[in-house]
Amino acid sequence: MIANVTEYQRAQEEIRSLEQRLDRLQQTHPIGSKGFTKAGIRKMIARLHEELAVYEGSEEARRPESS
Repeated sequence: MIANVTEYQRAQEEIRSLEQRLDRLQQTHPIGSKGFTKAGIRKMIARLHEELAVYEGSEEARRPESS
């Protein structure tokens, strides 16, 4: 669970790194090859996106509404 801005930024960097890794795998291994690895990376990316969304939602709730 992301608890502060530093962890939020680290999660964003991790997503970028995982996306680059996935791109490299897709270029070097055709469809059907290394499928479990690619699926695992996609799941890690999705999990991080969910954690970022939860954190963003909690930050939104803490901020006073501006009119």
